[in-house]
Amino acid sequence: MLHITPCLWFDGRAEEAANFYASLFPDSRVDAVHCAPGDYPAGKNGDVLLVEFTLMGRSFTALNGGPQFQFNEAISFQIPVDTQAEADRLASALSAVPEAEQCGWVKDRFGVSWQIVPRQLLRLFADGDRGRAKRAFQAMMAMKRLDIAALVRAADGSA
Repeated sequence: MLHITPCLWFDGRAEEAANFYASLFPDSRVDAVHCAPGDYPAGKNGDVLLVEFTLMGRSFTALNGGPQFQFNEAISFQIPVDTQAEADRLASALSAVPEAEQCGWVKDRFGVSWQIVPRQLLRLFADGDRGRAKRAFQAMMAMKRLDIAALVRAADGSA
């Protein structure tokens, strides 16, 4: 079966990033590390060039392409969570830029943006009672890291 494999561009830290990400998520691992067979603009023969890794069962690659390109918020990875403990663990592990935290978004030490999204929030947004959905949305917009219990209280009108 064919599938799309996202390739993340790093400046010399591809293997470090892949190992870090694989340590955080279930069904995750570094699958292969490929070294450059010759010199290239961002490195030398033998340097780590490409890392194949799996996050939550999905294939990714990490390329040591050099300093020309940086990550920005136009691309982010959404992580579904079921519990506050899971949301807190991931936010604490991933967030390296506290001022970038907003509505469950965090930015890691490599500049990659992540959205930590409680499944309960998605259910609240889909609630047939549009007032509940709106109250949950308004509460979310005021948060940096998402607080599941506070979102539910807001949806119920008891915040």
